[in-house]
Amino acid sequence: MNAFTPSRRGLLATAAGFGLSLQLLAVPAVAADAALNKKKVIVVICRGGMDGLSVAPPVGDSDYHGLRGALAFGSEALPLDGTFALHPQLTAVHAMAKAGEARIVPAVATPDRARSHFEAQDVLETGAPGVYSTTSGWLNRTVETLSAHRKVDAISIGPTAPLLLRGKVQTASWSPGRGVDAEARLPTLLQDLYRNDALLGPALARGLATETMAKDATAGLDGGQGAMMAQNGGKAGGGFKAGGGAQGAQGGREAAKTLGESLAGFMREPGGPTVAAISLDGFDSHAGQAGLLTQRLAYLDAVLDGVHTGLGPEWKNTVVLVATEFGRTARTNGTQGTDHGTGSTALILGGALKPGGIVGDWPTLKQSALFENRDVAPTLDMRGLFKGVLAEHMAVDRTALDNTVFPSSAAVKPVLGLV
Repeated sequence: MNAFTPSRRGLLATAAGFGLSLQLLAVPAVAADAALNKKKVIVVICRGGMDGLSVAPPVGDSDYHGLRGALAFGSEALPLDGTFALHPQLTAVHAMAKAGEARIVPAVATPDRARSHFEAQDVLETGAPGVYSTTSGWLNRTVETLSAHRKVDAISIGPTAPLLLRGKVQTASWSPGRGVDAEARLPTLLQDLYRNDALLGPALARGLATETMAKDATAGLDGGQGAMMAQNGGKAGGGFKAGGGAQGAQGGREAAKTLGESLAGFMREPGGPTVAAISLDGFDSHAGQAGLLTQRLAYLDAVLDGVHTGLGPEWKNTVVLVATEFGRTARTNGTQGTDHGTGSTALILGGALKPGGIVGDWPTLKQSALFENRDVAPTLDMRGLFKGVLAEHMAVDRTALDNTVFPSSAAVKPVLGLV
């Protein structure tokens, strides 16, 4: 005999038949829906193959200093535990980690093993098991899945929308730049021109709405500028890259924090987006890695700091994922850099995060443990990390995760217990 599982609608109808208060029964469901609508997720893509052994140097691993030589960190690294520390520039991330609001994932990778930027970024952003097998991003498909149950809006921050957020669902895109006056004559004329156009009419209306939201989101920020909004399209990449030199680095850090605060401003707005993606360029460190990553990780840290402080009370409803397409070689090369590798380090941050240690297993840097005798061996499929956050934080069901969001991935289990 099959067990009977009542639907919410059926339960309410039955309750009404017995004279029970529909209002009383609906209160928990409404409260749950309201809480779920506040949940936010932000994905930061660090393009170029970010070196995980610099993001979170395993200073307590006995083989670390021998492999890294002059690129190895010592007491200047920011300690996390007996094995791991953080890069000295990740001061805001370190403070969040100490507060139980940031954790590292030190041996993670996508299914791709080709070590090609184009192929690895494609697999990272589509969430597919193989390269060039789909043209939409896993975050767009997440929004599509969630939109069947509740209103979910998404935004990408940067000159072009990343593949991660491209797909069937129309999402907004914003980049600091020359403002568009929503009250000027041209937008008004365009609205009249396209009012009966099923495609361009809604796109223009959405663009003007995003522009208005951008003005509110960036109002009062130091260095805040106007916004140029564009609907999804364009090529992957197009992320932000800071200027060089000490003065440029300081200016870049200030601009990066403003960028993070601007994103937070969008997400704080009533009816604002609850899903966001941001792309940062410049992490390919074949030569002069120490100086390059000092600048780039300072920029990343400032963006995350801006998001954290900018969200205010909404930080408690937020999870931020930071990922890259692949890691770097465990050994340095002849130009004080590292080459394309496999396992890297991801970051997971947020007020919704449960405190804890590293996520996943650390394979060590013993020669016998290196992948193909050169790279950090991945012990965690990045899709499992993403799945865990989407399942527990955004309430995406397992069937959708295994088949729609991350196609043909039933064998990849979600990492649970993070939020």
